[in-house]
Amino acid sequence: MVYTKKFPSGLRLVVKQIDGLLSVSMGVLVGTGSCFEREEESGISHFIEHMMFKGTQKRNAFEISDAMDRIGAQVNAFTSKDITCYYAKSTSDHAGEAFEILSDFVLNSIFPEEEMDREKGVVCEEIAMTEDTPDDLCLDVLAEAYFGNEGYGRPILGPAKNVKGFTRQNLFAYINERYNPENIVISFAGNIDVNYAEDIVAKFFEQSLVKRPFNDRKKVIYNKGRSLYRRKDIEQVHMAFAWPSLAREDKRMDAALVMNTVLGGGMSSRLFQKVREQMGLAYSVYSYISSFTEGGILTVYAGVNPANVYKAQEAIMNTIDDFRKNKFSTEEFLRGKEQLKSSVILSQENTASQMIAYGKYMLYNNTALDLERRMQEIDSMKTEDCEEALALNFDASQMAAAAVGNLKKPLSMG
Repeated sequence: MVYTKKFPSGLRLVVKQIDGLLSVSMGVLVGTGSCFEREEESGISHFIEHMMFKGTQKRNAFEISDAMDRIGAQVNAFTSKDITCYYAKSTSDHAGEAFEILSDFVLNSIFPEEEMDREKGVVCEEIAMTEDTPDDLCLDVLAEAYFGNEGYGRPILGPAKNVKGFTRQNLFAYINERYNPENIVISFAGNIDVNYAEDIVAKFFEQSLVKRPFNDRKKVIYNKGRSLYRRKDIEQVHMAFAWPSLAREDKRMDAALVMNTVLGGGMSSRLFQKVREQMGLAYSVYSYISSFTEGGILTVYAGVNPANVYKAQEAIMNTIDDFRKNKFSTEEFLRGKEQLKSSVILSQENTASQMIAYGKYMLYNNTALDLERRMQEIDSMKTEDCEEALALNFDASQMAAAAVGNLKKPLSMG
């Protein structure tokens, strides 16, 4: 069963109770991330996520970790373009204790100066690691090429100069604005009674919150349609291309996902078969869709030998052109649909995945995810739906490109 509740502060709760398990995943999902940050704040959502584990009035950094370890629980967090999530997984008999610890550091972190100084070094090393990971760097460059250096174009980690300059006051001010009760969802998935879940949220989280006005920051997707590159003396050239795609809650989104699966979502996909299997131009080549509230992008990525850059780019574009002209075979459509159904079903066998899925859906849509309805909609999908989704992608006038490697100029857009 799925249970939901909205507390007086504006905090929302969603619980996916699954009997027969011995564990439960729990998360605090906040509707903020790099796309909401201003230029001088770039990287602050991610830095706050790190600092949340560094001490409260009740526990220091070690005691937070030790308290979770003592009950055998796992705890972690992540920051994305538009969400920050703090989560834990515990045995069902320790759910209350795990949630109290989780609540304590999300609500009561004090950000000690000495911990901030150390963590700035850690995050700067993480930024340096991304610079040394060319496929990740390529996708960051692509985001800037497509969106510009604002909104969804901002890197999640931010620039090192920003991180080094953050103060405790910066962190508290950002939390006071963005960590508003109306912008937070608590999500549980696993073997936990819904009444117990509601009780511990009321006790450890809701009672510490005050209802206050929430003015969300406006996000606008700007399509810059540029080609950018970063020269690096490495063995491969990492290349990526992006086109406009569908928003997160567009009714054609599942059809677009099937379309993407056929194009570059697996070993039987057109891109994999053409660029890797037939032409031997890349070890890694794939496509995926990133969807946001305001819109989305479809990305194609490949890592190739510098001598094969333009040949690989031509092969990718020819594969896409052929796909647009000849569309789907019945076999491709049915295979893509089964792959989508399978990915949805398999994700539901992991309580952490369910916790995040139900929590995100509540955060974005203010209602519970209806998984059974979604599966019915996938089952009823027709080839024409996917062809309609296909027609909405690959507008050449809005394409962006990025490359990282031994190149002397950006990739051609023509």
